[in-house]
Amino acid sequence: MHLSVKRNRRVAILAFVVLIATIVMPAQASAHDPAGEQSEALKGRLYDEHIGDVSPGGVPFEALRDEACVDGMAADLFPCHNVDLDAFLPLPDLEATFINDVWGWEDPISKQQIAIAGTFEGTVFVDVTDGTNPIYLGTLPSAVPGSFGNIWGDIRVYGNYAYIGAEAVAEDFSGYGVQIVDMTQFAGATGPIAVTQAGHIGDMTQSHNLSLNVDSGRLYVVGSVVALQACAIDGAAFPVNGNGGALVYDVASNPTNPTLIGCLTQDGYSHDIQCVNYHGPDKDYRGAEICVGSNEDALTIYDATDMSDPQVISSVSYLDVPWIDPDRGVPNYYTHQGWLSERHDLFFLDDELDEFFGGGTRTTYIWDFADLDAPTLINGYTEGSTTIDHNLFVDRARLYQSNYTDGLVIYDEWLAEQGLLDLRGYFDTYPASDDTVFAGSWGNFPYFGKGKVIVTSSDEGLFVLDAKGAQNRAGGRSGG
Repeated sequence: MHLSVKRNRRVAILAFVVLIATIVMPAQASAHDPAGEQSEALKGRLYDEHIGDVSPGGVPFEALRDEACVDGMAADLFPCHNVDLDAFLPLPDLEATFINDVWGWEDPISKQQIAIAGTFEGTVFVDVTDGTNPIYLGTLPSAVPGSFGNIWGDIRVYGNYAYIGAEAVAEDFSGYGVQIVDMTQFAGATGPIAVTQAGHIGDMTQSHNLSLNVDSGRLYVVGSVVALQACAIDGAAFPVNGNGGALVYDVASNPTNPTLIGCLTQDGYSHDIQCVNYHGPDKDYRGAEICVGSNEDALTIYDATDMSDPQVISSVSYLDVPWIDPDRGVPNYYTHQGWLSERHDLFFLDDELDEFFGGGTRTTYIWDFADLDAPTLINGYTEGSTTIDHNLFVDRARLYQSNYTDGLVIYDEWLAEQGLLDLRGYFDTYPASDDTVFAGSWGNFPYFGKGKVIVTSSDEGLFVLDAKGAQNRAGGRSGG
């Protein structure tokens, strides 16, 4: 299917879904799922707002702390390898019924560390400075309370400010926008406070993901398609008047009142995007601001240096990729998310739907980015698991993958140039099963250092993990 045809179909689906989700049955559909039996197939869940004493993943809703991984198990419950459980905060302790993505902030002076996670109710803030004694600090309520779209959210941080988006849309087509939180309000807090909002971006409604290049001070908001006041597509019918490409804001000049500086809409909808000041092997683009878009049915590289005239450097369609196993067929299901190596010479990509629809095994696609004009696939690495991969991040030559019912999986990238990954550790946050379903670990934040990794598991809660055991051997590659 040609890319434009596929994306036009997506816009049509979104138009129908938004009308259903906001007018007819806001608690049973979303900005991504058509109502009816296909919704389970497309994103895997119908959220009902109710929780019991034990999560669907088989985890009792009781706080845990300081449980080492011994003989492959932590707390006699969680399968693990080289990763210890510092603490577990269940959903009720977070005053939440569902949790999605997570990011982190560290006070540059006091070194206080705070995990920031999206929930159905809003955004929770947890002091994780002492990993074995996390402290819930409060919740910023959702900008659109009760909207089913709150199950999809994302957070990024610039300086002392957190930026928060979600898929929530109200009945009048107003939306979540981007909430801005001054993180210094948590200084000295030893328990829950009334979390306040420092600013708000309101020229879009919903978004699916956020990306922030801390070196340039630019925020990239992707997946916004409803009732846009900025970056609307000419001729598009209200309320779906955007194609979901990135809306780009300057947050460096005024963090609480960012300015829109342009749009990356040339290649349609971006499910996720990573933008960096490029220092990789392609000399033609060194020093440029490069974005890598996971664009549903394509991997697209942009030059976003001049936002008055951004350019698509290259775009590789799934239809054009020589996949490794021809008997498996073309797994053209969903270019979901990915992350650059620290050298910017490789890109690690996950596909959220190839296992679900293709019947294949969980695969990390390793791309050679030596030539940004012509990226090539090195290999699709798999170990045979049929669980679904969701979000991955790279730190110190390690890949930290949130792989739904498999939980957190950690790889060393030292053999990545040969198309291989080396398993270093894991922690299963959903011990009840390894089924191919959209449940379990949603996201992780591995950047606090000293082995501390924060992990969310949608129906369970927030985990503080100690992954030093998975980092105890230096890999053969390092940052650039």
